[in-house]
Amino acid sequence: LERVRQMGFTGVEAASYEDGKFSGLAPAEFRKTIEAAGLKLMSSHASRLLTKEEVASGNVSAALKWWEKCIADHKAAGIPMLVMAIEQPKSSIQELKVMADYLNAIGEMCNKAGIKFGYHNHAGEFRKVGDTTMMDYLLENTKPENVFFEMDVWWVVRAGASPVDYMKKYRGRFNTIHIKDRNEVGQSGMVGFDSIFANFRIAGTEQYIVEVEDASTPNVLRGLRQSAIYIRKAPFVQ
Repeated sequence: LERVRQMGFTGVEAASYEDGKFSGLAPAEFRKTIEAAGLKLMSSHASRLLTKEEVASGNVSAALKWWEKCIADHKAAGIPMLVMAIEQPKSSIQELKVMADYLNAIGEMCNKAGIKFGYHNHAGEFRKVGDTTMMDYLLENTKPENVFFEMDVWWVVRAGASPVDYMKKYRGRFNTIHIKDRNEVGQSGMVGFDSIFANFRIAGTEQYIVEVEDASTPNVLRGLRQSAIYIRKAPFVQ
């Protein structure tokens, strides 16, 4: 964590919540560990996927009960934003409606706790469902006051879509952006980071998070450092 701070990163997004703990640590202890390294806890990924039975019935009460505990733990850790990290792609409009209602309900619970709630995309959200996609349906059928979206630009590109087109079409919905590439940021040449950064204001982006999911080297710290250097040197980054 100290090495990450030395690279120029100012905060972190957790992705390790399980059984009431973060990376095996109690909420307060986890926060203390992050802050001791000079970093800020910006947000956290957590997911409670709906079962086939829940999707079919529309009864998500058990899932929402799980979120009660999850939200309380994030509140205890002082994490201001909670992001649902993944959900299985849906195959019908009725299933999409259940999903949108589910996200709205979680968002309302987070609002009451003083936490912002968002949804993070992968590539599956861009598959066609009738005449729409899961991504479009969720953006159009969740309330902005309940649900923001954390766009992962690499997965948008991998799905054959344009991050900038979505930023312009759904203005103000992308509170957070995952700046990500195949390996290190800027490595593949497939992602138009200059245009993405130029449209942050239109998209409503308040922060971006560099994600190195699969570094080209076994040393992930080296991959993070290469990404940090790219960001620092990029003329389009303010």
